[in-house]
Amino acid sequence: MATLRLLVIRHGSTDSNRERRFTGWRDVPLSDVGRQEAEAVARALAGQPVAAVYASPLQRARVTAEIVAAAHRLTVTPLPDFREMSFGDWEGLTVSEVQACFPEDFARWRGTAPQQVLRPGGESMAEVAKRVGRGLAEIRAGHPEQTVVLVTHAVVTRLLVLSALGLEPDRYWSVDVSPAGITEIEYRDDWTTLHRLNTLAHLESPPPSREPAREDHTTEATRATVRPPTPRAGLADPATSEP
Repeated sequence: MATLRLLVIRHGSTDSNRERRFTGWRDVPLSDVGRQEAEAVARALAGQPVAAVYASPLQRARVTAEIVAAAHRLTVTPLPDFREMSFGDWEGLTVSEVQACFPEDFARWRGTAPQQVLRPGGESMAEVAKRVGRGLAEIRAGHPEQTVVLVTHAVVTRLLVLSALGLEPDRYWSVDVSPAGITEIEYRDDWTTLHRLNTLAHLESPPPSREPAREDHTTEATRATVRPPTPRAGLADPATSEP
């Protein structure tokens, strides 16, 4: 039985994310924070038996993937099927600007019918889902019994998760996807399992210190109060989530 373990990574942060702009096919670079996030992902996956790294050809995903791939001495294979959704006339606009210029479509997008929105010059969610399914089939065919990293975007990641859970695109806002979040999906011939969703603990851990180790004087009582950070995952709030 062929099994694919797919580690889906959303690219690191960009200035457009911070400004809450619809980016889509605009080829914006990672911000300094985004590069740091990509390095944190690379550290988190350094011990994984990664056989291949794929990415959207847009530079925010490609550069994130290159940072992750370097830890495994791999090169990145670009797959256009995993490019972000084209938001057409919405691209470059902030959430508030889209809400003002396209109030009815924006209400559907942020409500219970995001799959019904047809933006001028953009893609429908059905069109994106079709190409994502095509790209996934290509990866599955090429990597039986292997672990593969895919660096992509918010819409694509949500569609992969919804498909894995057998949910329709109208449940789009049931999935939260953050920059540099890690999602793990296992594909078998007869079953698909979502093992983790949008884990972010690696972003809350500082990079390894280069200073010499110091003697630990922490008491047992103090250690008992320390708790690991809780990664965010699960439901997204359409009012506050990025586009």
